[in-house]
Amino acid sequence: MFTSARIKLTAWYLVIIMAVSLVFSLMVYNILMREVNRFAQAQRIRIENRWGPFGNPVPTIVVPDPDLIDEIRRRIVLTLVLIDSGILVISGGLGYFLAGRTLKPIQNMVDEQNRFISDASHELKTPLTSLKVGMEVFLRDKRPKLGDAKAVISESMSEISRLQSLSESLLQLTQYQKTNSQIKFSRILSSVFIAAAVKKLEPLAAAKKIAISFPREDFLINGNLYSLTDLLVILLDNAIKYSDNNTKIKVNAFSSEDKLFIKVQDEGYGIPKEHFPRLFERFYRIDKSRSRDEGGTGLGLAIVKHIAQVHKGTVEVESEPGKGSTFTIILPII
Repeated sequence: MFTSARIKLTAWYLVIIMAVSLVFSLMVYNILMREVNRFAQAQRIRIENRWGPFGNPVPTIVVPDPDLIDEIRRRIVLTLVLIDSGILVISGGLGYFLAGRTLKPIQNMVDEQNRFISDASHELKTPLTSLKVGMEVFLRDKRPKLGDAKAVISESMSEISRLQSLSESLLQLTQYQKTNSQIKFSRILSSVFIAAAVKKLEPLAAAKKIAISFPREDFLINGNLYSLTDLLVILLDNAIKYSDNNTKIKVNAFSSEDKLFIKVQDEGYGIPKEHFPRLFERFYRIDKSRSRDEGGTGLGLAIVKHIAQVHKGTVEVESEPGKGSTFTIILPII
């Protein structure tokens, strides 16, 4: 599709360029031929009006040969044709290159959209298939029991919760991926969204007897309170999910020059370095089976990355298997 579009765009470039070139060539041709004819006419007048000192005509000077003028005309035409041909070849190559550069962002956007649809369809297919199979097995039972019905409903609710979580994450990611996102920024203190995120995850951490420590220092930044809270909730949720019981999670915040650094450090399983390049990709999981069991959608870190980018910040990771992970959010401060 994009190859044909590139060729068509190149053709339009050539039509415009050659139209301008031909008009310019005609103008040059007319100007040059007007000058040649003017020179020939001036020579003719000069010869006809030239007389000697006693009224005798000066010996005739040869008037420019018409064949010579025709030869000049042909040479001018040939030169202009060669120039236009060179312009056609050069502009064709440059036009094809520029058409590719012009269409590249659109192609990337379409490819990204196709990957998004493919990934989302794949992720939605698993819980839907599980729901369908469970229902079909129950309906085939000629004498269904109440206990079996409750079991099916319980499993279905689990899959529905997973679908709901996936849908909410997809909507959240789509919101932050918009280039014209209408997220409102205001001056906020770092301690406010850090404390809000920790408070949301306290019950989950308490269930695994995980202690969360966080700073009380305040740093003023320009951002969206709810987005930054979501960012930290995702990081803390991952830290809790992938940490053993009776461990610790530390949240540190400090400034350096005009940047705010927020570190979320856990004592969890850790991440092998070979996964770092794809860690923030959509639906990417290090351990797919374990991530699904933990209720993960594979979208959390992608959302974290986009929230950081919306705030003109970045996210970095340091990790080692068996020694935990540290995610660092770097944001501009006021």
